[in-house]
Amino acid sequence: MQGIRRRTALALAGTIAVALVAAACSSGGATKSAASGVLTVGMPNGPQTNNSNPFLATSAGASLGYRFMIYEPLVQTNPIAPSEKGTPWLAEKWEWADNYQKLTITTRKDVKWSDDKPFTAADVAFTFGLLKDKSALNTNGLPIAGASKVSDTSAEITFSKPQFVNENKILNSFIVPEHIWKDVPDPTTFTNETPVGTGPYSLKTFTPQTVTLSVRSSYWQELPKVPEIQYTSYNDNSAQTTALASGAAQWSYVFMPNFETLYVNKDPKNHKIWMPAGLGIHALWLNTAKAPFNNVAVRKALNMVIDREVIFQQGHSKLFPKVDNVTGIPSPAGDPFLAADYKGKTAKVDVEGAKKVLTEAGYKLEGDTLKDPSGAPVTFALTDPAGWSDYLTDLDIIKNAVKALGITAEVKTQTVDQWTTDFNSGAFDATMHWTNSGATPFETYQNIMDASASKPIGEPAAAAQGRFNDPAATSALTAYASAPDDAARKTNLDLLQKIFVEQVPAIPLVSSPVGAEYSTKSWIGWPTAEDPYAPPQPTQTNALQVVLRLKPATA
Repeated sequence: MQGIRRRTALALAGTIAVALVAAACSSGGATKSAASGVLTVGMPNGPQTNNSNPFLATSAGASLGYRFMIYEPLVQTNPIAPSEKGTPWLAEKWEWADNYQKLTITTRKDVKWSDDKPFTAADVAFTFGLLKDKSALNTNGLPIAGASKVSDTSAEITFSKPQFVNENKILNSFIVPEHIWKDVPDPTTFTNETPVGTGPYSLKTFTPQTVTLSVRSSYWQELPKVPEIQYTSYNDNSAQTTALASGAAQWSYVFMPNFETLYVNKDPKNHKIWMPAGLGIHALWLNTAKAPFNNVAVRKALNMVIDREVIFQQGHSKLFPKVDNVTGIPSPAGDPFLAADYKGKTAKVDVEGAKKVLTEAGYKLEGDTLKDPSGAPVTFALTDPAGWSDYLTDLDIIKNAVKALGITAEVKTQTVDQWTTDFNSGAFDATMHWTNSGATPFETYQNIMDASASKPIGEPAAAAQGRFNDPAATSALTAYASAPDDAARKTNLDLLQKIFVEQVPAIPLVSSPVGAEYSTKSWIGWPTAEDPYAPPQPTQTNALQVVLRLKPATA
C-alpha cells in the first residue's frame, strides 16, 4: 500500500445526534434499499467534483474508492499479508531482472475495455510511459527509465535504480487505455467524466453526493453478483456513522469511538467491524534536532512511561491494533520481518527504569521538576490538529504519563494546514502522526530515519521530519533498497531495527489498520480474521477482490 499523506476519517466531530431515520438523506442524496440488489458504500468526505481520473488522489474516484471497480492493476497484493506473492490480475506473469531494474510483464489475453476495445501490452507500456512523462500522475515517484511493447502480450519496463522496495507499488499501478488517453491534451488535469476501464463496473450516474456504478455485460472473470454499487459521500463522520447504524450505508471506513454502542449493538448479528493491521503505524514523532529530544536519554525515558494499552483502549477505542514490539513493526503482518533479537520483545511501562536512564544521563529531579544537565526544566509541547479526537486523547495520556518523571508537557492544537506545514518544516516538539506503509517495514523506517530526504529545520522535508540523523541508518536504508538478494536485505533490515530500538527516533503506538465497517444483512463473503483474503477497506485496491466475493445473503 502506498504511503498515506492524508489522514482519512480519524476524528469524530461530535456525538451522534441525528435521528437514524435521517441517515439516508443526511448527505443530500437518496439511498436505495439493499433489497434492490444495490451495495451501498459510504465515506465521510463531503460533496464531490465529477472527476474519475484514477491517478489523482483528489478525484472523486479516489475519495470514494470507486476507481478500483473501473480500473485494474497488473497484480493484486495483500497489504495485511505483505510477504505473500501477489494474485495475477491484468498480468498473468511478471519477471524481474538486473536487480529489480527491468520488469517484463506478460498480459492476460481476451480482456476488453468497457468500450469493447481489446486490452493489450501496448496499454501497459503506454501507462508507464505516461507516468514517466507526467510526474504529477506518478504519485509513487517511480524512477521509470523506459517502457515499451514487446508483443501484444508482453511489455518491458525499466527503472533507473533497483525497485525491490517499490515492487508492490509498481504491480498495483492502474492501467489506462492508450486509445483514449493518448489524445488527452493534459492528463494531469483530465477529469475523465466517462471513464473506460477493464474492471467489471461502469459509471452510471454522478452527483456531488452519490455516484452509481452498474455491472458490465461481460468481464474477463466471472461477473460479480452485485449488480449495482452506490457510493454516497456523507458530510462528516457523524452522518456516516449514523448511516452505518441505520443500514443506509452497508460498507465504510470511518473512525468511531464507542463503536460497539454506536454501530455493532444496533444490529449485533449483521454489523461487523474488522481492522487488520498492515505495516504502517501511528507514532509519536519526536523532533530530535532540538531540546529535549536531541538527547536520546529523554527519548528512551518517554518511551518507557507510555502505556500502550491505555492508548489502544482510550485513544483508539480498541479499533487500531496496538503496536508493542520494541521495533515498531506491527503484528501479525510484520512478524516475518522481525530480527531474531527482537522476537517477542515488547515495550512495557517502567517508570523507575526511565528515571534511572535520565539520572545516568545527568538529569536531576528537584522537587517535582526534572532538570537537564544545564539546570533547565525539561518541558515540551505536544501538537495535533483540533478535532482529531483520537490523536488528542493520545497526547493527553502522554502528557499525564511524563508527570511521573517531573516533565511538564503541554497539549496544543492547530489547524490541519498549519500542523502539516509545521510537521514538514520541523517546527514541533512532539506530535502524533502516521507513517508510510508498504510491502516491508522499509517504508516506515525510511519515513522516520532517512536523513538523505530530510532538510534543516525551517525547510519542508520529504522524510525524517523529526530530523533524525544517524549515518548508519541512512546507509542501511540505501543498502536495503539496492541489495542484490534477500540475505543482504535481512542484514540491513536487522540493523535498522537495532538502530530504531536503541535510538528511539519515534515512539510507535498503534498500527494503521486497513479496515472497515460492513453489514452482512444483504451481502455475505466479506473478508474476516478467519478468512483474510484481502483487507476490507473500500478505498483500497483490494476492494474489487471483496466485491467479487460478495453474494446476496438470501440467495
